[in-house]
Amino acid sequence: MQMPDDPKHLLLELYNTAVESVHPAQCVPQFLPQPQTGRTIVIGAGKGAAAMAHAVEEHWSADCEGVVVTRYGHGVPCRSIKVIEAGHPVPDNVGQTAAREIIERVTGLNNDDLVLCLISGGGSALLSLPAPGISLADKQHINQQLLKSGANIGEMNTVRKHLSAIKGGQLALRCAPARVATLIISDVPGDDPATVASGPTVPDHTTQQDALAILNRYHIDTGDHIVAHLSDLGNETPKPGDPRFDKVSNTVIATARQALDAAASVCEQRGIEALILGDDIEGEAREVGAEHAARARRVLQASGKLPCMILSGGETTVTVRGNGRGGRNVEYLLGLAIALGEQHNVYALACDTDGIDGTEDNAGAVMTPDTLRRARASALDPEAYLNGNDAYGFFTALDDLIVTGPTRTNVNDFRAIFVSR
Repeated sequence: MQMPDDPKHLLLELYNTAVESVHPAQCVPQFLPQPQTGRTIVIGAGKGAAAMAHAVEEHWSADCEGVVVTRYGHGVPCRSIKVIEAGHPVPDNVGQTAAREIIERVTGLNNDDLVLCLISGGGSALLSLPAPGISLADKQHINQQLLKSGANIGEMNTVRKHLSAIKGGQLALRCAPARVATLIISDVPGDDPATVASGPTVPDHTTQQDALAILNRYHIDTGDHIVAHLSDLGNETPKPGDPRFDKVSNTVIATARQALDAAASVCEQRGIEALILGDDIEGEAREVGAEHAARARRVLQASGKLPCMILSGGETTVTVRGNGRGGRNVEYLLGLAIALGEQHNVYALACDTDGIDGTEDNAGAVMTPDTLRRARASALDPEAYLNGNDAYGFFTALDDLIVTGPTRTNVNDFRAIFVSR
């Protein structure tokens, strides 16, 4: 196969295909449980929660009601399920109010009732109900530090669980004695239900001591009352094997691997070999970019495998040292571009499947073989932008940002590197 007329268009097509394959409209209906004889209460949290609720209403065969919370701008109109938009990635008062309303909705249910819980990435910040003795300001302060520290999503959620009155399986206990069926769109490497949105309906295999160790590892500033809370064994979360979870089911209905497989299928239809590096790649974004540049060079050297599309997913991290406008996907892409140099016949895209890279307005960006040449012609220093954590500013100046708006799903990062003859 010859190189496509517009490799950038091909990369965007793959991204859109990947996102569509894990949209709630595609993945929710087939996993809906059978209605109970009693009431159906729908609750949920995450960037995809409103779209998941809409899919439930379109396909549920009985009456339902409830409330879900999603990020600002990610709402979808629903008929009988209330949608609340709140702060992410730093929790706010609206999210705290939404969490309290969710608790009210599941209080006082009976054995014949069903709680249908809809969970997707972002739910940790959106479903914010601090444990007794801990304030929302405490959680905001700790969350902001963790976001800049380089801690991975599993570590951040371990801390969040143990400072919460609702995460780490505690929401499920509040629904008793009703049956709880949780549908999960996973945004975490490994797809552990206990990690997605800090597992509000999943028994917690982490401990308070784990949380304390993470806070110490990343030198997170906390007050003595936080340490005291995490040192009190009476505050521990419920663990696997707890019989109170006998009527609780947790089902992962969409993953990063599904998105990558959908993109790979398009490649195969076009006669392009698809190489999936993994759906659970973690690490510093710029370092992962450099590693993938080396992989692209190896593919170029094995010319018999061209053209080739190198696909990967997961969640990289950024240790913030500069004052720029970042985003892990654009930082990955800038690290990739610098490591590649002015390498011919290599194009790349890196985007978050939720349509928002970090806290900015873009999903990610695209890199072309002439990215560095165009940058230097415009007096842009790629290394300086990377050192300042300002990959957003770099790709903005080149008009190479990808802006999609909220996709209302979230299986984390999608990366594609196209290597041609």
